[in-house]
Amino acid sequence: MRVLLDTSYLYDFMDRPGKVLVPHLYFFGALETRLFVSVVSIWEMRLKFHARHPSGARKSRFDPEDAVAALEEQDVTFLPLTIRHAARPLETPLDHRDPFDELLLVQAQEEGLKLLTVDRQLAGHPLALTLEGRA
Repeated sequence: MRVLLDTSYLYDFMDRPGKVLVPHLYFFGALETRLFVSVVSIWEMRLKFHARHPSGARKSRFDPEDAVAALEEQDVTFLPLTIRHAARPLETPLDHRDPFDELLLVQAQEEGLKLLTVDRQLAGHPLALTLEGRA
């Protein structure tokens, strides 16, 4: 199985002690799994890390450089954003207008991947894998 990790999953990964990516995939019977992380997710993490709430607090406590360092210790392939990804429409549209979710799903669509997510808004999309009891 070829799996793209959603940004929401990366936040969940960063929030867990031990930072292990693979165990959740055993629920899908995917013993041989290749994991991908998109530059789109790292970009989204960077934007949220540098954005502030009106209170002055960061919108995310996870520095994207720390996330990249943690991910480099895992067996993941970093996926660039290509011109084809940017140009292609999503074959099964989303019910909401999150450009990051749409780009990640387009990447999954174009690269033959499934998007592993803990985001309830993506549950039920044909390209999304959600973890029962976590999404």
